Amino acid sequence: MEKALAGVKVLDLTQFEAGTSCTEMLAWLGANVIKVESPKMGEQGRWLLTEKPGVDSYYFMLLNANKRSITLNLKSDKGREIFLELVKRVDILSENYSLGTLEGLGLGYDRLREINPRLIYLTIKGFGTTGPYSSYKSFDMIAQASGGAMGLTGFPGTPPLKPGPTIGDTGTGMHAAIGVLAAYIQRQQTGKGQKVEVAMQEAVLNFCRVPMMGTYVTHKPVPRTGNRLGGGPGDIFKCAPGGDNDYVFVLCTTPEMWQNLCKAMGQPQLADDERFKDARARNQNVEALTAIINEWTGRHTKHEVMKILGEAGVPCGKVLDSVELLNDPHLRERGMIVTVNHPARGEFTMPGCPVRLEHSPVEVKPAPLLGQHNGEVYGEMLGMTASDLERLKTEGIV
Repeated sequence: MEKALAGVKVLDLTQFEAGTSCTEMLAWLGANVIKVESPKMGEQGRWLLTEKPGVDSYYFMLLNANKRSITLNLKSDKGREIFLELVKRVDILSENYSLGTLEGLGLGYDRLREINPRLIYLTIKGFGTTGPYSSYKSFDMIAQASGGAMGLTGFPGTPPLKPGPTIGDTGTGMHAAIGVLAAYIQRQQTGKGQKVEVAMQEAVLNFCRVPMMGTYVTHKPVPRTGNRLGGGPGDIFKCAPGGDNDYVFVLCTTPEMWQNLCKAMGQPQLADDERFKDARARNQNVEALTAIINEWTGRHTKHEVMKILGEAGVPCGKVLDSVELLNDPHLRERGMIVTVNHPARGEFTMPGCPVRLEHSPVEVKPAPLLGQHNGEVYGEMLGMTASDLERLKTEGIV
């Protein structure tokens, strides 16, 4: 079947994670994503955190699946000339360089839209292109701090804590993908391209909207509460055999869920206990309730607890570590964990695309080697021959 974004051409100038996660999603959904990299070193993520010098890092491989790679020296006149020819032929351009970088090369949005008025130009910045912080650099943890995630995360009386997932980076990338696709749909109606901007700080803030609710009631900062949620039980509970990740999270939000939990634990009488008769009472006696549930979960593995409670209609999630995730039978059966054959690393198991379209199946392909598709892309788009590319390579252009 044809992919949902088949025929959509993307020039990908992104680096690290915020931008690359956006273009990877577009590539998964079928877009022809062409990663433009410097001839000598490639995108910085290729060698970031690699344990094997000269071999692409797992970091890069996880963020650049399904893309094609070309090399091009944008600091050279000839390189910029070739780049502008490519811009004429694509639908989307994405970049997350420091503010002013492309403008300094004469390749800013104002110039590019002159030669391609239909171009959708995505720019991702830590703090946006305007405002007092616009020139400040950012990474995931900077966005998590300034966007509110750290201030909401942790236990009472402890310093703010960085959430493990990179919501400042990949979270920004997902917002960017939504913006790009919205602009693409609008272009189909108007024929005009436009600039799409996503700031990492603002993407994280968007994730924090619901946790911020308490501020509207108390007019004070929302306190850090660790794993505990009110009205539940809603907390994390220890399981056998007691390892670092032998936990489950259990959450009851309705009287029926609470009654089902009591029955599943073999203690139906708890539902009528005055200490736990309703959400308010359970909150007031939360320590006693936590001890009771911990005693029960401690006699089972997290896998057993999730099965028992899941089948009883009680929301429950076992805490899976990174190794368990890659081997989880549910994720593997659904095709979320896939194995690809990388040209340098061999078999590589990774998370695939979380978005499912009924009539557009996703095939996960390994991340490209540096310049792997020079011949294909330059031949298809600009009609260059092998001898043309060899000459450009000698000149340091590609």
